[in-house]
Amino acid sequence: MIKPQTLKGFRDFLPEEKRRRDYVLKKIIEVFELFGFDPLETPTLEYASLLLSKYGKEADKLIYTFKDRGGRDVALRYDQTVPSARVLSQYQNTLSKYFRRYQIQNVFRADNPQKGRYREFTQCDIDIFGSASPIADAEIIATTYFAFKNIGYPTVKILVNDRQTLFAYLEPFTDKKVDVFSLIQTVDKFEKIGKEEVVDELVKKGLTKDQASQALFSIQSAKISQNLQTILNYTISLGVPKEFLVFTPTLARGLDYYTGMIFEVILPEYTVGSCGGGGRYDKLIEQLGGINIPAVGIAFGFDRMVDAANHLKIIPQEKSGTRVLVCVFNEETVKESLSLAKTLRESKISTEVLPSSTDKLDKQIKYADKKGIAFVAIIGPDEAKNNTVTLKSLKDRTQQTIPYEKISVLLKQ
Repeated sequence: MIKPQTLKGFRDFLPEEKRRRDYVLKKIIEVFELFGFDPLETPTLEYASLLLSKYGKEADKLIYTFKDRGGRDVALRYDQTVPSARVLSQYQNTLSKYFRRYQIQNVFRADNPQKGRYREFTQCDIDIFGSASPIADAEIIATTYFAFKNIGYPTVKILVNDRQTLFAYLEPFTDKKVDVFSLIQTVDKFEKIGKEEVVDELVKKGLTKDQASQALFSIQSAKISQNLQTILNYTISLGVPKEFLVFTPTLARGLDYYTGMIFEVILPEYTVGSCGGGGRYDKLIEQLGGINIPAVGIAFGFDRMVDAANHLKIIPQEKSGTRVLVCVFNEETVKESLSLAKTLRESKISTEVLPSSTDKLDKQIKYADKKGIAFVAIIGPDEAKNNTVTLKSLKDRTQQTIPYEKISVLLKQ
């Protein structure tokens, strides 16, 4: 017999956890829609050639690739940015000029699973295409900030930098053996592994220890660029508090396709790591389709966001979305119970009918209690005769018998 289990790095979500995830997702989409973003979906599988060599050599190792039955080289979606760039190229005559989209789907990475890091996880992306204006950058940052705040995190910090700043301060330390992108990928680890390990890794890549130390000191001493300052000023005008926008010169965002502003989201009360990151990538779509479409966006780390919300206890602790369980008293009153469920559902009250006419009432009530359903409604022979309903509140442990026509009004209160 095969042992039932999930693959390492993959997960099931049982109803209670799925409801928590849906709560977070709902709060995010509310803000996405408020800021004028439209929904988009792309396939789980793409041609491998589309994804490979777009993220850098280290990231390429994490892409799931294989041959399909037709012998084609295909790959599981690594992120949503590159597939969206394909969409922009493929549907350039259909989409609006300043297309802004949100995309919420699962992505796959052959990574080492650990707390807050999985091989299949959900990303929420927003992007604005077709504009090189710092207004677009500010809109992306502001949407991000308010989406996180809408969920209820007590503190949301946005760490920001400019890739042009990284290029300017790190290129003097490059040579034929070590290019600037390799240096950026190592500097990007500064917050995670610290100064000594960054220096050691730079030495392994070909710098002398003195050069490595100088390179790190140089970038740590960098000044904010005029472009980034303009973006931050616009972001503040959009309502993001200045104190939560933090210039971080060692922030690098290791992916090679970034060209300008870059940023990450940090929740200080949740220390597992960044809960989202993005920036400007003006050349990627041109690389894919031969057309020049500037773009800026972010990928939310949705799974970490849910973990953080659970950790901080900001999600309503509801076991069930069902408001009332209609009990089935016996075979003779089944039709009355089903009719009651129909009435409640017509009033938009979430209702479950117990699919059994043999379970005793006490077992039905225990079932509702275990599921976290707030009320049970009972129509027995007496209630059916008198056109009434007995309603039990499992929270207050009280009950009342009320006229049938009043139950919907009562349950909506």
